[in-house]
Amino acid sequence: MVRVSKYLAKHLRHRPERLGLALDEAGWVDVDELLAACASHQFPITRADLDHVVAANDKQRFAFDAQRRRIRANQGHTVDVELDLPVTTPPDVLFHGTVDRFLADIRRDGLRPMDRHDVHLSADEHTARRVGARRGRPVVLTVDAAAMVAAGHTFRVSANQVWLVSAVPPEFLR
Repeated sequence: MVRVSKYLAKHLRHRPERLGLALDEAGWVDVDELLAACASHQFPITRADLDHVVAANDKQRFAFDAQRRRIRANQGHTVDVELDLPVTTPPDVLFHGTVDRFLADIRRDGLRPMDRHDVHLSADEHTARRVGARRGRPVVLTVDAAAMVAAGHTFRVSANQVWLVSAVPPEFLR
């Protein structure tokens, strides 16, 4: 499941053209096209494999449309897509997991999306710690989301409960 999830993330978030796929403006691709493209690139995935990854992935990275004929990544794209997520009021406090080597830049510039569309935040400290641990010993930053909303920043939340914002200026971080 991990191999399939990483393969899908690579191609549904970052490099669909490597499989000959074209995501629509909202990031959707036809399931049958995806399965055929994977098979033609020597990475065969069955519909059952795909259903399992979408349902059982602990990070809930992917979603089917209502008819279960199209699939997309829930967030984290580096390719140009518009997920059309509504502006939503976040909890008063959100969290961001990182590692120590990035702290000086973050203290100076705040959190920036880098090559993604948005900064990713978590509603709980545990999730943020897991995210930070992917790159080393985690450091969890607290984001004053209530103050950001009061200052005019807008938040959206993905289908898998990742909070998205264009940037977090340093004055809103602890």
